[in-house]
Amino acid sequence: MTAQLIAPSIPDRVQQQRIFFNTGQTKAVEFRLEQLKRLKQAIIDRQDAILQAAQADLGRPAFEAYFEIATLAEINLALKQLKTWVKPQRVATTIEQFPASAWVQPEPLGVVLIIGPWNYPFQLMMSPLIGAIAAGNCALLKPSEHAPHTAQVIAELIQATFDPSYIAVVEGDASVSQQLLAEKFDHIFFTGGTNIGRIVMAAAAKHLTPVTLELGGKSPCIVDADVRLDYTAKRIIWGKLINAGQTCIAPDYLLVDRRIKSTLIEQMKQWIGVFYGDDPASSPDYGRIINAHHFDRLTSFLKDQTPIVGGQFDPATRYIAPTILDNVTWDDAIMQEEIFGPILPVLTYDDLNTAIAQINSRPKPLALYLFSTNEQTQKHVLQSTSSGGVCLNDTVMQVGVLGLPFGGVGESGMGSYHGKASFDVFSHPKSVLKRSLWFDLGWRYAPYKPERLKQIKRIVTG
Repeated sequence: MTAQLIAPSIPDRVQQQRIFFNTGQTKAVEFRLEQLKRLKQAIIDRQDAILQAAQADLGRPAFEAYFEIATLAEINLALKQLKTWVKPQRVATTIEQFPASAWVQPEPLGVVLIIGPWNYPFQLMMSPLIGAIAAGNCALLKPSEHAPHTAQVIAELIQATFDPSYIAVVEGDASVSQQLLAEKFDHIFFTGGTNIGRIVMAAAAKHLTPVTLELGGKSPCIVDADVRLDYTAKRIIWGKLINAGQTCIAPDYLLVDRRIKSTLIEQMKQWIGVFYGDDPASSPDYGRIINAHHFDRLTSFLKDQTPIVGGQFDPATRYIAPTILDNVTWDDAIMQEEIFGPILPVLTYDDLNTAIAQINSRPKPLALYLFSTNEQTQKHVLQSTSSGGVCLNDTVMQVGVLGLPFGGVGESGMGSYHGKASFDVFSHPKSVLKRSLWFDLGWRYAPYKPERLKQIKRIVTG
């Protein structure tokens, strides 16, 4: 009779990783570099499997699926910069500390939990993992069950590459996530919707566990009259329709200067045709909705709307055509939650300040887009709005600049990552003061005579 291998329980898995972390192995910079190299090679070796999984889960064309593998750029940056990132940063000391030195040195947090989403299921799992490894942590990964093919690839990759006491994957549905969140971690990194983000934060609060929440929201796209319309329309349509609109920083809705609305809509319609042909359903470059639940949610937005472009859908293939809606009001159902699909509402404004006031009356978005060649308008929008990030005269491309920390604000998230920010989010900046024992100024010791009081006043007031 063959014995069955029983996977460790979640508490046991967490305990194994805590034991491994306490050995100190992960703190060595050379160890971290070696693990990053191993991860890089594992991704390179499985490129075809990753692309196939993204296609199976989301109908992604190979070109868009390659965005998942673009996380290799983050590994390359970490390999190049890690020895600089880990160096202690000197801090100046004041005369009353003499003789002394002070510095801040980053140290790993310990055992971290990373919960990934389904829309970019590989990239958005690997990207925070790179930061966790670079910072010297152990990590437990929970990929999304809604992208099962990618989850399987991730599980196989991690199992074949790392000791599970160091990095491991736990697969399963929401009940598994609940079990994970019941455990005490040193940090939780969650990417997903705002409602689930609240659940994660509430669970983390029970253990006083710090969290990074990469959420979403309704990212507005303002289009000023002072633009080059063909490029503007082209870039909006691309950013809205990659991954069939299932991108957390996709432009959620347009706020367009009334004077150019009709021309912009006509230009966007033309670009849809250029990108996907007369029948996007047959285009090899256009994706599908992840599952029936999200398909039904998206098509419900169309019940009370009359699309001016698109509007067709097919439940059997989870296809929703690139769709533009006009005559949308702020009170319509589609304006009450993040769309996360290939449907683009168009609202108009006559006065930019009114448009800004509408944006500011709603939860702060993950991204804000402005198309305008007027530098005063750009400056005004930057100063008058709050969002996780801003992109001027393009969409989505800001996520590709690794030097820009990526994250939300308010209901769109907390904390940021990418590049060095990924290292920072999984590190604790430990402050250190080192005093000398060869000399001791006596200003702080009792008895506190009147001249001592004068002395401390001078020190405090400068």
